[in-house]
Amino acid sequence: MPKLGGLEVAHRIQRFDRPCRVVILTTFARGGYLRRALDAGVAGYLLKDGPSEQLAVALRTVHAGGRAIDPQLALDAWGEADPLVDRERQVLRHAGEGLAASDIAKLLGLTAGTVRNFLSEAIGKLGAGNRVEAYRIARQKGWL
Repeated sequence: MPKLGGLEVAHRIQRFDRPCRVVILTTFARGGYLRRALDAGVAGYLLKDGPSEQLAVALRTVHAGGRAIDPQLALDAWGEADPLVDRERQVLRHAGEGLAASDIAKLLGLTAGTVRNFLSEAIGKLGAGNRVEAYRIARQKGWL
């Protein structure tokens, strides 16, 4: 999707209370992505490489008002909770793009010290040695 990702679209549909049910078909087989999708109000979350019969059943289930979630992903999502708060996630995303704390601060309307505090908290929560490693861990787990 060129401008928005599936999670952003799902959030907007939920925020504007659109009469639409969302099914995400993705390559991201990580529990963290599933958790974020469910928080965004999606009714289905399936992997692109799954059997077409599974997709057909899932679409019928969602159309009938139910939910359809890849079973293995559901188990993965159950196991490990995302320790980051929203601001830590935002700051880590920008840090992962190579932005300095002062640039991140300008983008988010914060002070550079506050940005450094969020980065420090995220690094500590993830057991990382630095911001790059924290970004990599959070991204790998699907929390970004």
